[in-house]
Amino acid sequence: MGDLSLLDMVTKLAAAEVAIHTNARRELDRVGAAIQRTAKAEFGHYQDGVGEFPAWEELAESTKEDRVRQGFTENDPLLRSGETRDSIERQTAELETVVGSDSEILERHEFGTSKMPPRPVLGPALVRNHDLILEKLGGAVVRGLVGQDTIHDSLGYNAVVEGD
Repeated sequence: MGDLSLLDMVTKLAAAEVAIHTNARRELDRVGAAIQRTAKAEFGHYQDGVGEFPAWEELAESTKEDRVRQGFTENDPLLRSGETRDSIERQTAELETVVGSDSEILERHEFGTSKMPPRPVLGPALVRNHDLILEKLGGAVVRGLVGQDTIHDSLGYNAVVEGD
C-alpha cells in the first residue's frame, strides 16, 4: 500500500466495511439455516447433553401408552404430527438471524414443566453449530477485508454448509 493517499485508504476501508456487512449477512443466513436444520433433526431421537443443555430423559410409560393409544409410535420423543418441529423458522435481517418458534408446545419442551423434564432443541442446535458459526462469520470478515470470495484453505474459512 506504499503509494496510497489518505483518500485512497478511506475509500478502501469504506468498501471493506460494505463487503464485510454483505458477507456477514449472507453467512448469518447460512448458519441460521444450519441451526434450523439441526433443531428440526433432533425431533424423534433422544439427544445427548451438550453445553449447558441436559440429555433427554426417557419418555414416561404413561406418555408412551398415550402415544400408542393416539396412533403414534411409542418412543419418538417430541415427534407426533411434525407440527411442532415444522414451526421452527428463521429470519435474517441486517446483521441478525433469529431461529425460533411461536409454539407454546416447543417452549414447554425446551424448558420443561413441573411435570415434564426439559427436552431442548433450539439451544443445543446453536451449540452444535458453534464451530460453523465462528468459521462462517470469521470468513465473512476476512473476505470483506481482502476483497476476495475465495480464501486460502489453510485459514479454515471455506467450510461447505449443508444445503448450500
